Amino acid sequence: MKQNNIFPPAHQQMLKRSDKESLLKQQGVLIWFTGLSGSGKTTLAIALEKELFGKGYLTCILDGDNMRSGINANLGFSEEDRMENIRRIAETGKLLVECGIITIVACISPTEKIRAIPRFLFGKDDLVEIFISAPVDVCETRDVKGLYRKARSGEIKEFTGVSAPFEYPENPDMVLDTSILEIGECVSAIMNLIKQKEKLCIK
Repeated sequence: MKQNNIFPPAHQQMLKRSDKESLLKQQGVLIWFTGLSGSGKTTLAIALEKELFGKGYLTCILDGDNMRSGINANLGFSEEDRMENIRRIAETGKLLVECGIITIVACISPTEKIRAIPRFLFGKDDLVEIFISAPVDVCETRDVKGLYRKARSGEIKEFTGVSAPFEYPENPDMVLDTSILEIGECVSAIMNLIKQKEKLCIK
């Protein structure tokens, strides 16, 4: 909802995104991982961040845990709250990208309606969408938090992949099946994708 008495910042008095990217010697971009719980999104996000950091890039990871334990702590898991969760994550990511930071989001984001939020906010230039495609039975074997077990016993309602749907992304930039590919292979594939998009000069 648009608020009254809110005015755009005085851009002529602010540093530009290009100024900050020049300082950091990199371009801001949002790399968005979508997939089931247990598919390996956060594990891959951490591995990718370490790879980029080792090459001298400044990065930030946003995932369900660090966002819902802070900025989104007041949200539940209704459809409305899920939409708001993604909206806040995307808006936070936009602020980071505008500062030239390579931002990695690891979030289930289960429907096309939800994924349309970052797509609309960023457009194709600043968003790289990657579907982490691991079968649900594989995800369950990695379930150290016991979420799938609780969902199947009815303790957790509306759990994606069990009692709530996951819609496969229609046109992601990349699909990675972590039940087949090793983490290192996934990281290499993503680094190559970013290089092809000419978002970064891979060092």
